[in-house]
Amino acid sequence: MHSPVPLHDSAGVRALEARAISDAGGDPGVLMERAGQAGWRHVLAHWPQAGRIAVVCGPGNNGGDGYVLARHAHVAGRVVQALAAAEPRSAPARAAREAYAAAGGAFAEALGEADLIVDALFGIGLTRAPEPAHAALIAAINAHPAPVLALDVPSGIDAGRGSAPGAAVRAARTLQFLARHRGLYTGPALDHVGQIALDTLAVPPAVLEAVPPAALGYAADALAGFLPPRARDSHKGRYGHVLCIGGDAGGGGAIALAAEAAHRVGAGLVSVATRGLHVPGLLARRPETMAHAVAEVADLLPALERASVLAIGPGLGQAAWGHALLAASLGQPLPKVLDADALNLLAANAWPVAPGDVLTPHPGEAARLLGTTVAEVQRDRFAAAAALQARYGCSVVLKGAGSVVVAAGQLPAVVCAGNPGMASGGIGDLLAGAIAGLLAQGLAPAQAALAGTLLHAAAGDAAAAEGGPRGLLATDLLPWLRRLANPEPRA
Repeated sequence: MHSPVPLHDSAGVRALEARAISDAGGDPGVLMERAGQAGWRHVLAHWPQAGRIAVVCGPGNNGGDGYVLARHAHVAGRVVQALAAAEPRSAPARAAREAYAAAGGAFAEALGEADLIVDALFGIGLTRAPEPAHAALIAAINAHPAPVLALDVPSGIDAGRGSAPGAAVRAARTLQFLARHRGLYTGPALDHVGQIALDTLAVPPAVLEAVPPAALGYAADALAGFLPPRARDSHKGRYGHVLCIGGDAGGGGAIALAAEAAHRVGAGLVSVATRGLHVPGLLARRPETMAHAVAEVADLLPALERASVLAIGPGLGQAAWGHALLAASLGQPLPKVLDADALNLLAANAWPVAPGDVLTPHPGEAARLLGTTVAEVQRDRFAAAAALQARYGCSVVLKGAGSVVVAAGQLPAVVCAGNPGMASGGIGDLLAGAIAGLLAQGLAPAQAALAGTLLHAAAGDAAAAEGGPRGLLATDLLPWLRRLANPEPRA
């Protein structure tokens, strides 16, 4: 996957389909034939030995794509069973079914033995939970031992939002047509899509580029665009001074992780304002950090005067100490990264934030900030991130699988990196420090939010590759933050 890549919402994909049909002479059957052929080529590329293929076809044009694929597989000598979940509604889909039958294709009433299942049940039109009969069919697909190829979208997944309103197919691979659906790169969809591929169905690039994307997807190879090599005559004063504020009693590890992440991404100087009992441990672990014992706001003020960026929240707590430090910090004319308990305190108090700040909520914190539920946030992560940006007027990173980064006047960005091992204590503290460290080096807030999130996710993937995701610790990412913050320059 090259980065960034355009990601479309469902309305954009429909507009692309209309343009592509017009380019093909106005016959939607032409695109259906191309899609079915593309699906068959994908089968040959990834399951060449599959002798028995079950194709589950729904009532829409996605089902028509399935019938075309089934016809090609049958003509090629495979044992094919087409399972018609409903009668085709459109003329092209009916024609595709008739062509499959005319070629001698067989039909089935239920899933039987198969080496591969092709999911052509629902396309992008389904945005609600499947009906009970279809939900039972999806459950049967998921229970079958054969791998699943989903055509365009795993059935049951909302292609624009990334949610699964009800039952949804779990595919080994998903072959998208024409354009990448933004919902397949974030949230619950990531547990259903498997490996994603795209076939543009021989539609000219000019036709596809006529519809602007709804988001952009960024993979790790985009890091070089954000993090150029340093000048030879560099000095630490060029790269800012991050002050990490947090670590109430019991939270010293969180603020230490944030500080070390700021170091590892290249901040010139890093200080920590924390409870006095944490200072010896901080200095023992990382003597490069300037640790300050802060018992009250007056103790914080000298450190605030020397800082150029603030990272507030890891281990902060929600008691009077953390409340007072956050209130004092929000009034400072410095860019700030607000994370963890800083976000919980923000949700409970009508405090303003500045346009140059960055919020980094996970879905639970996002729900508190918006006064809604985690389920509602996860139902449409793009809408939730946009609502947070509109409410607070600053850059926002909605964390989670496929983190969504939004900033005023820019397309939403989806981070196409990260892994389940990162669902671990302390990982978010690293992200806060990484973004703050990039802010200190002069990146604009929107750039720092995106680059820091991408760097953090890529470091998680690199660390997981060494020993697997289960058991991944936040400290495992630290060496990789440094390595990946120094990408090879692009040729």
